[in-house]
Amino acid sequence: MSGIKALILSGGKGTRLYPLTFTSAKQLLPIANKPVLFRVIETVRDAGITDVGIVVGDTAPEVMAAVGDGSRWGVRVTYIRQEAPLGLAHAVKISRDYLGQTPFVMFLGDNVIQGGIRHLVRMFLESEYDAQIVLKEVPDPQHYGVAELENGRIVRLVEKPREPRSNLALVGIYLFRPPIFEAVEAIRPSWRGELEITDAIQYLVEKGYKVYPYIHTGWWIDTGKPIDLLAANSLVLEELEPRVEGYVDRDSALEGKVVIERGAEIINSRIRGPAIIGEHTRIINSYIGPFTSIYHHCEIINSEIEHSIVLEHCRIEDIPRIADSLIGRRVVITHSPMKPRAYKFTLGDYSQVGIL
Repeated sequence: MSGIKALILSGGKGTRLYPLTFTSAKQLLPIANKPVLFRVIETVRDAGITDVGIVVGDTAPEVMAAVGDGSRWGVRVTYIRQEAPLGLAHAVKISRDYLGQTPFVMFLGDNVIQGGIRHLVRMFLESEYDAQIVLKEVPDPQHYGVAELENGRIVRLVEKPREPRSNLALVGIYLFRPPIFEAVEAIRPSWRGELEITDAIQYLVEKGYKVYPYIHTGWWIDTGKPIDLLAANSLVLEELEPRVEGYVDRDSALEGKVVIERGAEIINSRIRGPAIIGEHTRIINSYIGPFTSIYHHCEIINSEIEHSIVLEHCRIEDIPRIADSLIGRRVVITHSPMKPRAYKFTLGDYSQVGIL
């Protein structure tokens, strides 16, 4: 869709996802074996947008290596460097030269949304709105930016209110026209030292610009915390179309929605979907239960795993049961036969282990 650009924010470090993100941008953590940032790029592309600006920070080399020039998605990617995490409105401010006078959609690079944004983008371009903000009813609005509406328009935005006056949270998807630049130049940093996008939108409201909501009815997840990653993984897995591109031997059983990616081998094992097994991963004498993603180049031998995410190059052997877990890259978990019996760990900072 010409006449609109996308601005994807991928500068955050992901401190709430330590230790998984010590060595990685949080936007590159996979949901159903696809990095969240790739899902965002596909969502934008599927809305017909081909000009994509990605705001990057400390993890810029990693993001740039993963995404490249965008050609594999059929988009043109421009990288915009944010020298410090100075807020979403600051990201808009530094992207002004790239965005010019073109309307744009701004999308947080760690969000997963059901159903895409094609309808929303078309509606915005056909409207005379200066801004349209995607909102979602949530049970705990005090943890989010919250919007108050009157006569179908947004009249007030409050960041993480102690006593929310509505249950409509900002989900991290915004559509703007050029007046947003006036707003981001006018506001001052908040107590966090950041230029808040909520303050910029509030400025538009107070100056009489047309600021409207779009209330999203499907699911939406901000993958900022480990429990959110597992929840997002489960929701996306449920939407998978089953396919087998790897090898499944005759002693194995696949049940429900299961994806076996190319080069993967399933030997004498049972996979109950929804589940996805990544490229060149080997599952031997094992059970993979529902809502599980095993990423590429892993080995799972004589083990059971369910409702978990296992990242690349892991080896799990002789472990009777793993559930509700996030397992980082190149992790080895084995059962030691040696006496005396003891748990033996080498764990990074911020690790969490539950033992029964």
